[in-house]
Amino acid sequence: MRTLAALLVLAMIWTAGLFAFADRVQRSTADQPQPAAADGIVALTGANSNERIAAAVGLLTQRLGQRVLVSGVNREVTRDQLRSATGAVRRIYDCCVDLGFTAADTVGNARETAEWARTMRYRSLIVVTSDYHMPRAMLELRAVLRPPAFTLQTWATPTPTLKVRHWWRSPGAVRLMVVEYSKYLAILGREAVLGLGPRTTPAQPQPNPTGT
Repeated sequence: MRTLAALLVLAMIWTAGLFAFADRVQRSTADQPQPAAADGIVALTGANSNERIAAAVGLLTQRLGQRVLVSGVNREVTRDQLRSATGAVRRIYDCCVDLGFTAADTVGNARETAEWARTMRYRSLIVVTSDYHMPRAMLELRAVLRPPAFTLQTWATPTPTLKVRHWWRSPGAVRLMVVEYSKYLAILGREAVLGLGPRTTPAQPQPNPTGT
């Protein structure tokens, strides 16, 4: 009986956490403030990649960053195909959009972003990805781009199926939220375990030659 009671308590805690996570996701794009100007902008590919990239290029057009990195691009996709799919202005796209082809998942996105930021000597980034993906993406990014050496801001793009009031009535929305919440908890657990051991001092970025 004690085991069953413990399992029921854990299930209740997990479910409460899921709904809190969902509420956080739903509120993340509601009247979110426009980010301040940063050195660079990064769009993490995945589901709804076109919307993410278009949003990142839109921020670039508003001069909120010097360049955009599109992380995790499929190697079979060409620059022109990606530009056409996202509707980006060719002049801005050809000038200031970099494509990253090495990342295959969110961990890879973080590593690819960190390498790009250090190569470009950027100290501040605006991170663009889908609302449900943002919490986990920020955990991974902050694991490799630690403050105060780096400053990260967020710009989440909305997922229509998650914006309805009773999202739990949609099997697709439930599946997406449960999977993402479970992945998020796994990363939280990993970081908690790593936090028990000694931390290495992160490499400090070199001064930005542009002075921004």
